[in-house]
Amino acid sequence: MTVSYTAEVATCRGLGCFLKLLIRWRASIYKLVWIDLTLFLFIYYCLSGIYRFLLNEDQKKVFESVVAYCNEYSDLIPVSFVLGFYVTIVMNRWWNQYMGIPWPDSIAVFVSATIHGNDERGRLMRRTILRYVCVCLTMVLTNVAPRVKKRFPTMEHFVESGLLLENELAIFHSLNAKFPKPSKHWLPIVWASSIVTRARKEGRIRDDFAVKTLIDELNKFRGMCGSISHYDTISIPLVYTQVVTLAVYTYFLTTVMGRQWIQKSNSTIDLYFPVFATLQFFFYMGWLKVAETLINPFGEDDDDFEVNWIIDRNLQVSYLIVDEMHHEHPELIRDQYWDEIFPTELPYTNASQLYREQPPEPSTANIQLSAAQQELQPSSVKIDDMMPDADHKFRSDIFDDAASGIHFTASGKLSRSDTDSTERLIRSASRVSNRDRNLSGGSTPSNLGESLSRVSSVANVLKRLFSKDDRPDGGATSATKATGKMPSVGSTASLQTRPPVPVAGGSMRIGVIEEVDEQLTLTSLRQSNETRPHVQSIFAQGPPPPSNPVDVPGVAQSYKRDFSKSAPARGGALTVAGSTESARERRNILRKQDSMQSMRSSVTYDLPPPSYTGSGINDDLPSTTSSSCSSDNNDSEFTKLKVERKEQRRNRRLARSANILNESESPPKSPPESETLLLTELADASRLSMETRRDKGDQT
Repeated sequence: MTVSYTAEVATCRGLGCFLKLLIRWRASIYKLVWIDLTLFLFIYYCLSGIYRFLLNEDQKKVFESVVAYCNEYSDLIPVSFVLGFYVTIVMNRWWNQYMGIPWPDSIAVFVSATIHGNDERGRLMRRTILRYVCVCLTMVLTNVAPRVKKRFPTMEHFVESGLLLENELAIFHSLNAKFPKPSKHWLPIVWASSIVTRARKEGRIRDDFAVKTLIDELNKFRGMCGSISHYDTISIPLVYTQVVTLAVYTYFLTTVMGRQWIQKSNSTIDLYFPVFATLQFFFYMGWLKVAETLINPFGEDDDDFEVNWIIDRNLQVSYLIVDEMHHEHPELIRDQYWDEIFPTELPYTNASQLYREQPPEPSTANIQLSAAQQELQPSSVKIDDMMPDADHKFRSDIFDDAASGIHFTASGKLSRSDTDSTERLIRSASRVSNRDRNLSGGSTPSNLGESLSRVSSVANVLKRLFSKDDRPDGGATSATKATGKMPSVGSTASLQTRPPVPVAGGSMRIGVIEEVDEQLTLTSLRQSNETRPHVQSIFAQGPPPPSNPVDVPGVAQSYKRDFSKSAPARGGALTVAGSTESARERRNILRKQDSMQSMRSSVTYDLPPPSYTGSGINDDLPSTTSSSCSSDNNDSEFTKLKVERKEQRRNRRLARSANILNESESPPKSPPESETLLLTELADASRLSMETRRDKGDQT
C-alpha cells in the first residue's frame, strides 16, 4: 500500500520537515537505486584500477583520450528533458488510476433510500444488488492486479469466498464457453439493473426518477471499472519508455568513463571516490525508478494500491448501509443550540486555545477614505448632450453616396410625447399607429424606383423594396386614387415619404422612415406581377354542367335523406295541392325533383343565387338578387364569397322550415304530394336562377 507520511509533515518547523523522512527505508529512493548504484561504482573502480595498475604509458594516453572525449560529449544527451516529461506523464496517470477506482458507497445509499421493504424479499434485493457491484470490481481487479489474482485465481474461489452463488457461476461458465475472449465483469451490473426493474414493478421503488438514478449509478460504476481495464491494456507508448531508458543508461555508461581520474588532471579531490558522479547517478537513476514504480500502481511495489483491502472494505460497508442501517437513524432530539438557533463559536479545549482563529479579512478591508473623498460628484455629461438632434441625425455629409449622388434623411410622422425623450423612445414611437399614417404630398415610394434607375446599386435596392402596385400612375386601384391613402393590404400604409427635394450637384434627397417594422415592410414589398389566389381561380366559373339523370328510389327515402327534422318551425304559407292531382302531373313533379337533385350535387356557383320570390316560401325574407347583380365590379372576391355562403345557408334554413310546415299543415293521408310540391317549387326557382345568370353572362 502507498506509504503515507502526511502526519509527519503536517507542521513544518526547524530546518525542514522532510529531513526526518530521509532515514526511512521502505518505499525510499535508497531501496530503489542501491543495486544500480553498486553496479555503477563497481564498474567505475574496475576501470580506475585498470588505468592505474595494468596499462603502460602509451595505453594510458589512449585511455586519457577516451576519458576526455566521453567527458566532453556526455552532456549532449538530454536526460533532464526526457525524464522530466516522462515522469510527469507517469505521475498524472498514477493519480488518475486511483481516482478511477469506483466505490460502491453512493450506490448503497441510493439502494437503501429507494428500495423499500423490511421483509425478507426487500432485504434480499438490496443485498444482492450490492454484492453484484462488489463482484464486478473484484473481477476487474483480478485482471489487472497480481495480488488479487493470487487471492482469486479461479471463478470457483469467488463462490468459496461468498461473492458468487452456484447458479451464478453456472451462468458465467456457459457464457465463457460461448464467448471466451471478452471479460464478463459487466454481467453482475446487468443482473443488478434487472433487480432494480423488478423492484419497480413490485412497487418497492415508488417513482421512476429513483429507478433512473439507480440505473445511472450502476452505469457509472460499470464505466469506471472499464476505465481500470483500459489503463491496464493501453499503456504509455513503448517507444517513449525505451527512449527514456536508453537515454539514462547510455548517459551513465559515458559518465562512468568520462568521470575517471587521470594523471593529466590537476585535481586530486576525486582521486579515490567520484562524489559528484555518484550524486548525479543517484538523482537521475532515482528519477527513472520512480517512473518504473508508478507506471502500474496495481502491482506489488511499496507504493502500489492496497487493492485487497479495498475489496474487503467495499463489501463490508455495502452490507452495513443496505441492511444494518436500512431506514434507521437516531431519535430526533433538539440540539443544545435549539433556542440560540446557531452558536457564536464552538468551544475550545485548553490545548487548542493557541489555535483560536479570527475570520479572514478581504484584501480591501484596511482601505480608509476621508469624508471629502467619500462625497459623490455629479456627472458633467448629460444624456441630452450625448444624443444627436433628431433632425440632424442623418447628415448629408456623412451619409452621402458618392456614386449616385443620393442622400438619405430621416423623416416621417412619429408619435412622440416629449421632444427631449431618449433615443429609445424615438425608436419605439416609430412603431406606433402604423395604420393612421397617410401619404404626404403627391409622392409615393413607387416613383422613387423609377427616378433612381440611373444608378444600378441603389436602383436595385429600391426596386426590390417598393412594389409596383403602389404606383399612382397606373398600378394603384381606384379606391386608392379616390381616398388618397395607401391600400389596406400589407403594411405600405405605415410608410410615409416626402417629395424628392433637389440637391445641388444633380443629386436628390429621399425621405426614409426610420425604425419601420420589419415584418410589415416585408409584406408591403410584394411585386405587382406576383400571382395571388382569389375566388375565381379556386372555384369553377359559369353554370354547372348538366348531370345525367339518376334513379330515385322513392320520394319518402329522398325526403328522409336530404332534409332534417331538427330545424325549428318558422312562419310561412305553403299552397298544398289537393289529392285530385292527376298521375301525369305527379310524374312531372318527380322529373323536376330529379333535375333539382342533380343540380345540388354540382360544383359551387360563383354568384349568389336569386331569392325565391313568388313561391310562397320566402316571401317574408328580403330579396338580395338585385343587390348582388348590381354590385360594383371592384368589390373584393371575399365579399362575393361571403354573400354566396350566406345565401346558401338561408336557402337551407328555408328548406328545413318548409319541410316542417309541410308536415304540420298537409293532410296526413298524402305526405308525398306536399313534399313533391315543395321540391317542385325549389327546382323551378333554381332553374330560373340559372337562366338569369346565363343571360347576364351572354350580355357581358
